[in-house]
Amino acid sequence: MRKGILAGACLLAVAAAGAALVGFTDGGGTGAATQSAAPVPATAAITRQDLVDTKTVDGSLTYSGERQVASGRAGTVTWVPEEGSIIRRGRSLLTIDREPLVLMYGKLPLYRTLEQGVDDGPDVEQLERNLRALGYDDFTVDDHFSYATYLAVLEWQEDRGLPETGRVDASQVVFLPSSVRVTEAKTAVGARTDPGRPALTVSGLRRLVHVDLDTGDQSLARKGAKVDVELPGGETMTGKITEVGTVAKTAQDGTTIDVDITLSKTPKTKLDQAPVEVELVSERSEDVLAVPVEALLALREGGFGVEVVEGARTRLVPVKVGAFGGGMVEITGEGLAEGMKVGVPAE
Repeated sequence: MRKGILAGACLLAVAAAGAALVGFTDGGGTGAATQSAAPVPATAAITRQDLVDTKTVDGSLTYSGERQVASGRAGTVTWVPEEGSIIRRGRSLLTIDREPLVLMYGKLPLYRTLEQGVDDGPDVEQLERNLRALGYDDFTVDDHFSYATYLAVLEWQEDRGLPETGRVDASQVVFLPSSVRVTEAKTAVGARTDPGRPALTVSGLRRLVHVDLDTGDQSLARKGAKVDVELPGGETMTGKITEVGTVAKTAQDGTTIDVDITLSKTPKTKLDQAPVEVELVSERSEDVLAVPVEALLALREGGFGVEVVEGARTRLVPVKVGAFGGGMVEITGEGLAEGMKVGVPAE
């Protein structure tokens, strides 16, 4: 990236100098200045500041925690939610033969049938916590499936139009960490389905920005780093890198890694997969001398210089360039100091 910026700086410098290259005598390589009494150019001050080098990459505004929901039983699909719908605890994810597949909250999947006589376990407690949250509370919430739990399940099944068996299995309930947003319906009303067949793609409700970052820019993505994001409609806000992938994926133009960014606030747009621009910080240099990039002059023997303006006279000083950022470039050179004036192209 620096090579690209440096090349751009060269072009600017050459344009600013009217394509005139400045040469130094063989003895001038130690920093001796060439003096001139030419007309005084427009100037800018040498400043002392922090420079932050950035790179802007493309991303998309999406939702967190995308995952698949599978059908838990065989039958005919009789209802599917619309894409974009929000499904909360106790509500139907879809219906099969007019019987609902109900969302409950929890980290454990429903990997066994829960009924009287089942071994104690955290999945039992997870079910009981959901029943309690839904208003069925005449039992103790623990890891034991008691007779009182059985009665609560019967009451819940009656209310939801499910077969009143007193036991809960994957044909009735899906456990997910929280409320979900339907991203995509993978089935339709009237379609036949079987256990394990994908039915929905869902996500969490939290908005985030996803970037497929070129592996060559991997050093730009540091977990916890702050970034600036430009959203559709010109809305801008800050964000923080919360996830950086460790597995490279093959893309059309090379290989990429996944980078997720949590936004500082909720964006106004409700669009999913909306294109955004993310400004990543690649380098920070603190307390350095800096001039506008257009103040650089390309030297015939290579490298760069700046035209120092002192009253009615000017002198050319060779410089080494460092970090770039915000249209400024870090410079070091003999006798340069904060506050000095350097020539820049007239507006």
